[in-house]
Order: sequence, then C-alpha cells, then structure tokens
Amino acid sequence: MPLIERFRAPRIRLFAGAALISLSPVWVKLVSVSPTTSGFYRVLIGGAALAVFLAFSGRRLDLSRRNWGILAVASVLFALDLWFWHRSIQYVGPGLSTLLANFQVFIMMFAAAFLLRQAPTRLQVVAVPLAFVGLVMIVGIDPSKLTPDYRWGVLFGLLTAVSYAGVLLLLRASRAHSPHRIPTREVAVVSLAAAAILGATAMVEGESLVVSSTTDMAWLAAYGVLSHCMGWLFIASSLPEVSPTEAGLALLLQPTLSFAWDILLFGRPMTAMELVGAGLALTAIYLGARSEKA
Repeated sequence: MPLIERFRAPRIRLFAGAALISLSPVWVKLVSVSPTTSGFYRVLIGGAALAVFLAFSGRRLDLSRRNWGILAVASVLFALDLWFWHRSIQYVGPGLSTLLANFQVFIMMFAAAFLLRQAPTRLQVVAVPLAFVGLVMIVGIDPSKLTPDYRWGVLFGLLTAVSYAGVLLLLRASRAHSPHRIPTREVAVVSLAAAAILGATAMVEGESLVVSSTTDMAWLAAYGVLSHCMGWLFIASSLPEVSPTEAGLALLLQPTLSFAWDILLFGRPMTAMELVGAGLALTAIYLGARSEKA
C-alpha cells in the first residue's frame, strides 16, 4: 500500500500502528453492540478490505507452507487474544484488564533474550518497569470494585498478554523471509481466519452478531479499516526491523493514547496521578526506542 510505503523508518510505522489501534476503545464506545460483536466485525471488515485490495491489485498470496503454518497458529492466538480480553473486562473492568494484557511487554523482552538471543539494552531494562509503573498509575486499581470472581479476570488478562505476545512474535517470524515489503497477505489471512473462529465461537455461545443500526455499521467499518487493517499493517511491517523488546514497549503507546482519547473525546475526568503515569509511560517508550542506538 503506497501510504504505508512512504513511512520507511520502522519505528515510525510501529508508532503509527500503535496510535491507530489506540482508537479501538473509541469505536467500541461509539457502537451499541457487545464487545464480542465489535471484535468480530473488526477482524472481518479489516480482513475483507485487505482481501478486496489484493484481488483488485491482482496480487497473489504467494505464501510458503511454513508461513501458512505460522499464520494458522497466529490466527488462533489472535482470536484467543480478543476472547480472553473481553472476558477479563467482564470480571475486573477495562482498567485492570488493560494492565494485565500489557504484561506482553515482559513476555516480549524475555522472548527476545532467550528465544532470539537479543538481550535488552540497559535503557530497555529500565524502560520496561518504568512503563509498567506509568500504566498502573494511568488505569488505577480499586480493589473495592473487583468482583468475587476477580481471579478469573486476572487469569484471562494474563492469557490475553500471552496470546498478544504470541501474535506479535509469529507475525515477526512470518515476515522473516517474505519477498513482500508490506504484510498485506499475512494480515488479511490472520484477520479472516480469526473472524471465522470468533464467529463460530459466538454462535456456540449464543452471542448475537446482528448489527441493526447503519450508524453502528459505519463505526464498525472505521474500526475495521483504520484501527485494525491500517494499524496492524503498520505494526506487522515494522516487526522484523525492531527488537521484540522495543516493539512491546512501543505498543504501550496504545493504552496511553486510549487514555488521552477518553479525556479529549468523552470528557473523562483526570487526576494528577494519571497525568504523571502517562508522562512516565511516554518517557519509557522514548527510552525504549532510543536504546537501540545507545
């Protein structure tokens, strides 16, 4: 896609993708359907948009057997990521569930060190816990609001983090020997396969996928095309060119910006602690990006 090809610096693509997916809670808040339904249409519409682009541009999939296997596992993990996260929200609320999901940054750092032999730099070792402290200050944890089943919420949140990190690492692996600069094919396959899994899961659970409002469908289309399709193309295209630790840190920009959108668009009240937390998270993300050059 010409728009993505203009962003040649991988860090710019990574941050652009994180910024786009940070809008996800905005779309979910604007529609009147359930989070599960919005997650289904997110991947379905995003994947369909990419499939249409591939068809009209005459581009073939050109995926090796190895890549098909990698993308099959990534699709299952992506569907699990969304499924676990929505269940975590039900038990412990969006704040703690977002915090738990972003344990991915620790998983990415350990994967980089022990699987890929890419040890984090000294600045990244400092940046990861600093970013997490900032995120804790942003989302806030109120024990009085936790349900009796909060342990399930914590478990689902941590499983979200594992699934999220797995998707990132597998997309990185799928790009290792790809002849294509932009991962249009990979993101399309993962999105449509995840949509099929989520759709089947919704039917088994009796969840309705009906969208009765054209306004809701318009917001879901924006969600699928902008946040999912474009956001994940930016992210996936950058993954082979940055370390997993840096990618994990950069993606903490997502909850940080989501906090900002909540304030700017929905009038969310903010506290001094939350603002300090956002500042810490942004500082840590900056250190994580800068550390590659240190």
